[in-house]
Amino acid sequence: MENTMIRNALMTLCLAAPALAQIPVRKDAPPYEPPAGWTIRLDDKDRAADVSATRFVTMGSGFHVTSGPAALYFNGKDTVSGAFTASAGFGQRKAPTHPEAYGLFIGGRNLTSPQQEYFYFLVRGDGKYYVAHRAGTEVHTIAPWTEHAAVRKQNDAGVASNVVAFQVTPDSVHLLANQTRVKSFAKSELHGFSTDGQVGLRVNHGLDVHIGEFRIRKP
Repeated sequence: MENTMIRNALMTLCLAAPALAQIPVRKDAPPYEPPAGWTIRLDDKDRAADVSATRFVTMGSGFHVTSGPAALYFNGKDTVSGAFTASAGFGQRKAPTHPEAYGLFIGGRNLTSPQQEYFYFLVRGDGKYYVAHRAGTEVHTIAPWTEHAAVRKQNDAGVASNVVAFQVTPDSVHLLANQTRVKSFAKSELHGFSTDGQVGLRVNHGLDVHIGEFRIRKP
C-alpha cells in the first residue's frame, strides 16, 4: 500500500513537471531594487534607459556600484543644513573605456522631478576634478576639469582610490581630495544656491567602484 502511494505521488510530479517548465517568465516582474531607503536617479538624457543596467548593492560596511547610465544615489534620511562635512571613499576597480568620474553631491532638492537641483564635486582616473551646480537641465560649471596632485590617478590596471569631501562652513565651501583642499569659494559666489538639502553619491556611466565610509558629520 505504501509503495503504491509513493508511485502515485512520483507519477503526479512527473506529469506536472512539463507544465511547470512551460510557465513563462513574467515580463512585468519588478525591476532591480537598490538597498532599502536608497533611490537611483538617472541623468535626464538617460531617463529612458533601464535602471536595471546598474547594480548598486550593500557590500561590507559600504556599497558597490557597477554603473550603467550616469546617476545619483541617495537615501532620503541623508539631508543636512548649516555647517557640515560630507565624505566618501571611492575605489575604482577597473579602467572605464574613457575617463569617467565619481564623487559627492550636496544641496539636493526636487531630485525626482525635472526641476532637480544639486551641487557636485567629482574626480576621475586621469587625476582631475570637476565642480558644478545643476538646475533642471542646466549645468553651471564652477571649476572645469582640472588636474591636481591630490587626486590619485588610476594605475595600469585601471585601479584608483580617492576620498572626496565637502566641508561646508557658515560662509564658505571647501572641496577636499584625499584630505587636501583642492578648491574653496565663498557662499556669496553661489548666487542664491543653498548647500542645505539632500547629500548623496554620483557615479557616471560604465564604472565599477566600491564606496566606503560615506559619512555626514556636523561640527
